[in-house]
Amino acid sequence: MQRRSFVQIAFNFLLLFVLMTQPLDAAAKTVKVKVTFVSAELSENNHVGNEWRYEGYVNGKAIGEGSSRTLTLKTTDTITLKGEAQEQDKIPEDGSGSVSVKASALTKTITKTVDVAVTENRGRYSGNTATWTFTFKIEKVK
Repeated sequence: MQRRSFVQIAFNFLLLFVLMTQPLDAAAKTVKVKVTFVSAELSENNHVGNEWRYEGYVNGKAIGEGSSRTLTLKTTDTITLKGEAQEQDKIPEDGSGSVSVKASALTKTITKTVDVAVTENRGRYSGNTATWTFTFKIEKVK
């Protein structure tokens, strides 16, 4: 059996004391963020269709156009913005896109866009695309 010196034992006790008295998640500050789904715009339509359904999402939850959602996040969290568009006919075409923003990167109000492409799947215009642009505004809340 190995003998430890008094200094080694004292150091280990001091280290254990310091570790036990520190908060477990000292680096996890929180930040309040307001995310607004500003708009969804059909920016290009090359014979894909005329009847559409679209939806915006913030961290997996649906949000209506013009609506906002306030989130309380850790600075280590990520905000995921997503847009989905569907052309409504007998055989619907779908498209989606997403973008992520780190909460720690939010130093000022920012606008993020998500581009969504929907491709016609049948008929003489098969392969043509329509492009949607979803716009989100993200701002810190005090």
